[in-house]
Amino acid sequence: MKFFVDTAEIDAIAELNDLGMVDGVTTNPSLIKKSGRDIIEVTKEICDLVSGPVSAEVTATDADEMIAEGRKLVEIAENIAVKVPLTWDGLKACKALSDDGHMVNVTLCFSANQALLAAKAGATFISPFIGRLDDINIDGMDLIGDIRAIYDNYGYETQILAASIRTVNHVTQSALIGADVMTAPPNVIKAMVNHPLTDKGLDAFLADIKAAGIKIL
Repeated sequence: MKFFVDTAEIDAIAELNDLGMVDGVTTNPSLIKKSGRDIIEVTKEICDLVSGPVSAEVTATDADEMIAEGRKLVEIAENIAVKVPLTWDGLKACKALSDDGHMVNVTLCFSANQALLAAKAGATFISPFIGRLDDINIDGMDLIGDIRAIYDNYGYETQILAASIRTVNHVTQSALIGADVMTAPPNVIKAMVNHPLTDKGLDAFLADIKAAGIKIL
């Protein structure tokens, strides 16, 4: 499974990237606003840092304007994936931009039918929002499974990008179901290392080392 980090904070991306934990980055206007920086400037810096796809989201809702914005965004770097919403206009923009040879991430997916439409429109990535479905008492993992089955049935190459990931369990379940990619905030990715038995075992080892007076250096 590929790991995308969902942030526009350069230091957080760099830390994970140095450990080989970053296969790409997803951003959106809200994350850019949180960083307090210019969208073009921060996106270019991320693209220079990360070799994988960097999703940069359009701000328009009209198809022609989305296409124009997408063509502007891809000028930033070769690894830009234009992020468009899963609306009819968004699908029109997806088709035009993918026909141009650009990567497109279709976001805000909440149904298997929407994912099917995005694949037929040539989406590089489809982003089903797990956490937001959980918020309304619908199991987001069922959606991941449905999309996986449909794409496998017909050989669609669109990659399933599990998004709106809130917990480490979301990561595990997405991987088990077969999502191609997951995107999560840095704190969720870093929390994957935690386990109480690891902490307990380490405490026991340290106690034994101290009692035995063991030193390596």
